[in-house]
Amino acid sequence: MSMTTDPTAKVTPLRPKIGCPECGKPSLRETYPFCSKRCKDIDLNRWLSGSYAIPGEPLDSSSEAED
Repeated sequence: MSMTTDPTAKVTPLRPKIGCPECGKPSLRETYPFCSKRCKDIDLNRWLSGSYAIPGEPLDSSSEAED
C-alpha cells in the first residue's frame, strides 16, 4: 500500500484564524495571536506597567491579625 497525498485536499488549520487583540488585523503564525511584533510588544508593555490587573480579594491587615 502506498499512501499518496492529494494536494487539493483541504487541510484543517491547527489554530482558528482570529483578529489581533490590539488592532483587529489577521494574526500571524509567528506572533500568534497578534498580527505583528509591535502589537505583541504593546500588549506586553500594558501587562508590565500594570494597566491590566486581575481582580482579587482586597488586602486588609486586620484580617491577617485575626488569623
